[in-house]
Amino acid sequence: MTIQEIKIGDSAVFQKTVTETDIILFAGVSGDLNPAHINEVWAAQSRFKKRIAHGMLTASFVSAVLGMQLPGPGTIYLEQSLRFTAPTYIGDTVEAKVTVAEILVEKNIVKLETTCTNQEGVLLLKGMATVMPPRA
Repeated sequence: MTIQEIKIGDSAVFQKTVTETDIILFAGVSGDLNPAHINEVWAAQSRFKKRIAHGMLTASFVSAVLGMQLPGPGTIYLEQSLRFTAPTYIGDTVEAKVTVAEILVEKNIVKLETTCTNQEGVLLLKGMATVMPPRA
């Protein structure tokens, strides 16, 4: 979508169930081998009592919405603020949602509220994204 097609309040979602494979692959690609993500014995002693997904894995689902749906292919990601509010566990179905909050037509910039929730409606993260949608 171009900036002329986008309206305040427009929203889009992406859903994904987080698997063991997702976490292992993300650990390998990112280099983040924190035992909270990959070591069941260590994680059992943590405050979460079991392994959790990487926060940035959960946040990456926001990127899926921005790059594939709203605004969509050709979008350039400029900025993202994030506040992690709850952990994502293996088996959680995460819904990433973006909602257009501000449009700066003269700069070809869109600001969007971003959230991720799990299958129980628990807020996992929230923030704001700034993007440049593709030009016509």
